Amino acid sequence: MFVSNHMTPNPVTITSGTNIADAAHVMRKNKFRRLPVVDDGKLVGIITDRDLREVSPSAATSLSIYEINYLLAKMKVKDVMKKELITVRADATVEEAALLMYNNKIGGIIVVDEAGAPVGIITETDIFKCFVDVMGLPQGKTRITLDMADKVGAVHEITAVFADLGINIGSMISHSLVEGKAEMVIRADIPDIAVLSARLQEKGYPVRHVVQIG
Repeated sequence: MFVSNHMTPNPVTITSGTNIADAAHVMRKNKFRRLPVVDDGKLVGIITDRDLREVSPSAATSLSIYEINYLLAKMKVKDVMKKELITVRADATVEEAALLMYNNKIGGIIVVDEAGAPVGIITETDIFKCFVDVMGLPQGKTRITLDMADKVGAVHEITAVFADLGINIGSMISHSLVEGKAEMVIRADIPDIAVLSARLQEKGYPVRHVVQIG
Protein backbone atom coordinates (compact mmCIF):
# COMPACT_ATOMS: atom_id res chain seq x y z
CA MET A 1 0.00 0.00 0.00
CA PHE A 2 1.78 3.07 -1.27
CA VAL A 3 0.72 6.70 -1.18
CA SER A 4 1.04 6.98 -4.97
CA ASN A 5 -1.81 4.47 -5.41
CA HIS A 6 -4.25 6.18 -3.04
CA MET A 7 -3.56 9.92 -3.31
CA THR A 8 -5.44 12.41 -5.45
CA PRO A 9 -2.88 13.28 -8.16
CA ASN A 10 -2.20 16.64 -9.84
CA PRO A 11 -3.66 18.83 -7.08
CA VAL A 12 -5.11 22.25 -7.79
CA THR A 13 -2.71 24.86 -6.40
CA ILE A 14 -2.74 28.61 -5.79
CA THR A 15 0.00 31.18 -5.34
CA SER A 16 0.79 33.06 -2.16
CA GLY A 17 -0.34 36.27 -3.88
CA THR A 18 -3.86 34.98 -4.46
CA ASN A 19 -6.44 36.93 -2.47
CA ILE A 20 -8.57 35.21 0.16
CA ALA A 21 -11.80 35.69 -1.75
CA ASP A 22 -10.43 33.87 -4.81
CA ALA A 23 -8.98 31.07 -2.68
CA ALA A 24 -12.35 30.59 -1.00
CA HIS A 25 -14.05 30.48 -4.40
CA VAL A 26 -11.68 27.75 -5.62
CA MET A 27 -12.37 25.68 -2.51
CA ARG A 28 -16.15 26.07 -2.73
CA LYS A 29 -16.26 25.38 -6.47
CA ASN A 30 -14.20 22.19 -6.22
CA LYS A 31 -15.35 21.15 -2.73
CA PHE A 32 -11.77 21.18 -1.45
CA ARG A 33 -10.79 21.50 2.19
CA ARG A 34 -7.14 22.40 1.55
CA LEU A 35 -4.98 23.88 -1.20
CA PRO A 36 -1.21 23.70 -1.68
CA VAL A 37 0.41 27.11 -2.13
CA VAL A 38 3.06 27.11 -4.86
CA ASP A 39 5.32 29.93 -6.03
CA ASP A 40 7.56 29.40 -9.08
CA GLY A 41 7.10 25.63 -8.87
CA LYS A 42 8.09 25.51 -5.20
CA LEU A 43 5.75 24.46 -2.39
CA VAL A 44 5.68 27.33 0.10
CA GLY A 45 2.61 26.64 2.21
CA ILE A 46 -0.88 25.22 2.56
CA ILE A 47 -4.21 26.90 3.24
CA THR A 48 -7.29 25.14 4.57
CA ASP A 49 -10.97 25.92 4.81
CA ARG A 50 -10.46 26.39 8.53
CA ASP A 51 -7.84 29.09 7.87
CA LEU A 52 -10.34 30.91 5.66
CA ARG A 53 -13.11 30.68 8.24
CA GLU A 54 -10.87 32.14 10.91
CA VAL A 55 -10.14 35.29 8.88
CA SER A 56 -13.63 35.75 7.44
CA PRO A 57 -16.07 38.12 9.20
CA SER A 58 -18.73 36.43 11.32
CA ALA A 59 -22.41 36.49 10.41
CA ALA A 60 -22.93 39.05 13.17
CA THR A 61 -20.65 41.64 11.60
CA SER A 62 -21.98 45.12 10.91
CA LEU A 63 -19.95 45.37 7.70
CA SER A 64 -21.81 45.48 4.39
CA ILE A 65 -21.25 42.79 1.77
CA TYR A 66 -19.24 45.30 -0.25
CA GLU A 67 -16.97 46.06 2.70
CA ILE A 68 -16.49 42.35 3.38
CA ASN A 69 -15.58 41.62 -0.24
CA TYR A 70 -13.19 44.60 -0.25
CA LEU A 71 -11.38 43.34 2.84
CA LEU A 72 -11.15 39.76 1.57
CA ALA A 73 -9.86 40.98 -1.79
CA LYS A 74 -7.04 42.87 -0.07
CA MET A 75 -5.99 39.99 2.20
CA LYS A 76 -3.60 37.51 0.54
CA VAL A 77 -3.09 33.80 1.00
CA LYS A 78 0.48 34.46 2.21
CA ASP A 79 -1.01 36.32 5.20
CA VAL A 80 -2.84 33.28 6.57
CA MET A 81 -1.26 30.16 5.05
CA LYS A 82 0.69 27.65 7.13
CA LYS A 83 4.37 27.72 6.24
CA GLU A 84 5.56 24.85 8.43
CA LEU A 85 4.63 21.96 6.18
CA ILE A 86 4.21 18.26 6.82
CA THR A 87 4.69 16.40 3.55
CA VAL A 88 5.11 12.81 2.41
CA ARG A 89 6.73 11.24 -0.63
CA ALA A 90 4.67 9.39 -3.22
CA ASP A 91 6.73 6.23 -2.66
CA ALA A 92 6.00 6.23 1.09
CA THR A 93 3.59 3.67 2.50
CA VAL A 94 0.00 4.54 3.39
CA GLU A 95 0.81 3.53 6.95
CA GLU A 96 3.50 6.23 7.14
CA ALA A 97 1.06 8.86 5.87
CA ALA A 98 -1.61 7.70 8.32
CA LEU A 99 0.83 7.92 11.24
CA LEU A 100 1.89 11.43 10.22
CA MET A 101 -1.74 12.56 10.15
CA TYR A 102 -2.49 10.84 13.45
CA ASN A 103 0.53 12.26 15.29
CA ASN A 104 -0.01 15.79 13.96
CA LYS A 105 -3.82 15.74 14.19
CA ILE A 106 -4.33 16.80 10.56
CA GLY A 107 -6.79 15.61 7.94
CA GLY A 108 -4.52 15.59 4.90
CA ILE A 109 -0.93 15.75 3.68
CA ILE A 110 0.61 17.15 0.52
CA VAL A 111 2.49 14.54 -1.49
CA VAL A 112 5.76 15.77 -3.02
CA ASP A 113 8.31 14.45 -5.50
CA GLU A 114 12.09 14.26 -5.12
CA ALA A 115 12.41 17.98 -5.82
CA GLY A 116 9.76 18.90 -3.26
CA ALA A 117 7.12 19.87 -5.82
CA PRO A 118 3.50 18.84 -5.03
CA VAL A 119 2.26 15.86 -7.03
CA GLY A 120 -0.81 14.92 -5.00
CA ILE A 121 -2.77 15.08 -1.76
CA ILE A 122 -3.71 12.18 0.50
CA THR A 123 -6.47 12.71 3.04
CA GLU A 124 -8.14 10.91 5.92
CA THR A 125 -10.88 9.88 3.48
CA ASP A 126 -8.28 8.19 1.25
CA ILE A 127 -6.82 6.39 4.28
CA PHE A 128 -10.29 5.26 5.34
CA LYS A 129 -11.06 3.94 1.83
CA CYS A 130 -7.74 2.12 1.83
CA PHE A 131 -8.64 0.42 5.11
CA VAL A 132 -12.03 -0.65 3.72
CA ASP A 133 -10.41 -2.06 0.57
CA VAL A 134 -7.59 -3.86 2.40
CA MET A 135 -10.04 -5.50 4.80
CA GLY A 136 -12.11 -6.65 1.83
CA LEU A 137 -15.31 -5.24 3.30
CA PRO A 138 -17.20 -4.80 -0.01
CA GLN A 139 -16.84 -8.54 -0.76
CA GLY A 140 -19.24 -9.51 2.02
CA LYS A 141 -17.16 -12.22 3.68
CA THR A 142 -17.63 -13.55 7.20
CA ARG A 143 -15.59 -11.67 9.81
CA ILE A 144 -14.39 -13.54 12.88
CA THR A 145 -12.50 -12.25 15.90
CA LEU A 146 -10.49 -14.70 17.93
CA ASP A 147 -8.25 -14.54 20.97
CA MET A 148 -4.67 -15.63 20.54
CA ALA A 149 -1.45 -15.82 22.48
CA ASP A 150 1.11 -13.24 21.38
CA LYS A 151 3.73 -15.87 20.60
CA VAL A 152 5.89 -17.14 17.76
CA GLY A 153 4.01 -19.65 15.61
CA ALA A 154 0.48 -18.57 16.56
CA VAL A 155 -0.36 -17.28 13.08
CA HIS A 156 0.94 -20.50 11.54
CA GLU A 157 -1.24 -22.62 13.82
CA ILE A 158 -4.35 -20.56 13.05
CA THR A 159 -3.88 -20.47 9.29
CA ALA A 160 -3.19 -24.24 9.32
CA VAL A 161 -6.72 -24.81 10.62
CA PHE A 162 -8.15 -22.80 7.73
CA ALA A 163 -5.96 -24.69 5.25
CA ASP A 164 -7.04 -28.08 6.62
CA LEU A 165 -10.68 -27.10 6.12
CA GLY A 166 -10.03 -25.72 2.64
CA ILE A 167 -10.96 -22.16 3.61
CA ASN A 168 -9.20 -19.35 1.76
CA ILE A 169 -8.44 -16.33 3.96
CA GLY A 170 -9.38 -13.02 2.32
CA SER A 171 -7.73 -10.74 4.88
CA MET A 172 -6.14 -11.07 8.28
CA ILE A 173 -4.85 -8.64 10.89
CA SER A 174 -3.72 -8.98 14.48
CA HIS A 175 -2.77 -6.59 17.25
CA SER A 176 -1.62 -6.83 20.86
CA LEU A 177 -4.12 -6.19 23.65
CA VAL A 178 -2.11 -6.65 26.85
CA GLU A 179 1.22 -8.31 27.44
CA GLY A 180 1.14 -11.87 26.15
CA LYS A 181 -2.34 -11.59 24.64
CA ALA A 182 -3.53 -10.49 21.20
CA GLU A 183 -6.59 -10.40 18.99
CA MET A 184 -6.87 -11.56 15.40
CA VAL A 185 -9.50 -10.52 12.86
CA ILE A 186 -9.98 -12.75 9.82
CA ARG A 187 -12.32 -12.36 6.86
CA ALA A 188 -13.09 -15.38 4.70
CA ASP A 189 -15.83 -17.36 2.94
CA ILE A 190 -16.68 -19.78 5.76
CA PRO A 191 -19.24 -22.47 4.89
CA ASP A 192 -19.59 -23.84 8.44
CA ILE A 193 -18.62 -21.48 11.25
CA ALA A 194 -19.42 -24.10 13.92
CA VAL A 195 -16.86 -26.56 12.55
CA LEU A 196 -14.21 -23.85 12.17
CA SER A 197 -14.85 -22.51 15.67
CA ALA A 198 -14.54 -25.98 17.18
CA ARG A 199 -11.22 -26.62 15.42
CA LEU A 200 -9.81 -23.27 16.49
CA GLN A 201 -10.98 -23.87 20.08
CA GLU A 202 -9.12 -27.20 20.10
CA LYS A 203 -5.93 -25.36 19.13
CA GLY A 204 -6.42 -22.82 21.91
CA TYR A 205 -7.81 -19.96 19.81
CA PRO A 206 -11.45 -19.38 20.82
CA VAL A 207 -13.65 -17.42 18.42
CA ARG A 208 -15.05 -14.42 20.33
CA HIS A 209 -17.20 -12.75 17.67
CA VAL A 210 -18.71 -13.55 14.27
CA VAL A 211 -20.45 -11.17 11.89
CA GLN A 212 -21.26 -10.84 8.19
CA ILE A 213 -20.29 -7.41 6.82
CA GLY A 214 -20.89 -6.18 3.29
